[in-house]
Amino acid sequence: MVESGLRESDPSRGGTERKHRESIARLPPVQQTQEGPEAVVLNCSLVRCCTAIPLLLGWLSVAAEPRTTFTNPILTQGADPWVLHQGNAYHFCFSRDRQVWVSTSRRLEQIGTVAPVSVWTPGTGRPWSRNLWAPELHFLSGRYYIYLAADDGDNARHRMFVLEGDTSDPQKPFQLRGKIHAPDDHWAIDGTVLTLPGDRLYFLWSGWEGETNVQQNLYIAPMSDPLTLSGPRVQISEPTRDWERHGRPWVNEGPQVLWHGGRLWVIYSASGSWTDDYCLGALEWLGGDVLRSESWVKRPAPVFARTETVFGPGHASFVTSPDGTEDWIVYHAAQFRGAGWKRDIRMQRFTWNPDGSPDFGTPVAPGVPLALPSGTPAE
Repeated sequence: MVESGLRESDPSRGGTERKHRESIARLPPVQQTQEGPEAVVLNCSLVRCCTAIPLLLGWLSVAAEPRTTFTNPILTQGADPWVLHQGNAYHFCFSRDRQVWVSTSRRLEQIGTVAPVSVWTPGTGRPWSRNLWAPELHFLSGRYYIYLAADDGDNARHRMFVLEGDTSDPQKPFQLRGKIHAPDDHWAIDGTVLTLPGDRLYFLWSGWEGETNVQQNLYIAPMSDPLTLSGPRVQISEPTRDWERHGRPWVNEGPQVLWHGGRLWVIYSASGSWTDDYCLGALEWLGGDVLRSESWVKRPAPVFARTETVFGPGHASFVTSPDGTEDWIVYHAAQFRGAGWKRDIRMQRFTWNPDGSPDFGTPVAPGVPLALPSGTPAE
């Protein structure tokens, strides 16, 4: 991220200011030449000091102005960002070094720069010890839960697991409560939770139809509580369109719930995450039983896709600005063309089309100044 000006606590500026004060205190007396006392030669130290004072005052003026913009990326390395906006805080949940971490910030653009806290370490030699993917922090039924994919080092054994946390602090330690799975118990990643009116819970995830890695589909199943699936899975999407079929196997993954005006959308990632054509697609709920595939319709084109300067944008989460007046997407993108799984974290504001569907626009190129979310508190 780019800082404009110098902070008041900047030690380099303080050191410069101190040196100028010391220079003023040590100024030698005015010297006169042999031609007479009226011919005065100023000491060069005084010249340097007088030149530096206006520059220093300019620095102080810039430092006093609050920062109003940011640039992407907000985190130079990372993938599958999940952010929970709760109260006046943004909780960023991610995996790193075979641990699950949570960082908390009052400013959305600083989620990746504040110090995180490790909330769970799986240990070694267990079915959930390796490849911790896409953890998501949820607050359900008065308690924090984290859903994440993990395996024993063999991707074919990837399954979803659930961790249970505290009732008030998402940075306190979490405990493993076990695998969360449908009766057929196939390969599964990228789990998330849909809550319908009446606190009815449903689990959404990406999985294989059988035991072979042919393609990844999106599934939904009912939940009896945050720890348990209570029925069979139902497929609601598979990669059938050309823009969902870049790279093999074909992929639908990373489903995310997005509500607006009483309408429900599932925004998901399509095509191989290692390709430049990774993108976001959208399913809209038409009403009725969410466990029926007929209740969902897929948009014919991607809703967020690559440009000439941004590649592989996908796997997003959605939050509002601090004052609740704006909608923001937090996503990852490839660091450069052909970067594969070298990705970074970015964010930008989105709006809504006249028909009520989300308008994500196009991914903004790195380095372009963007206005901070409305209501962002002072640093």
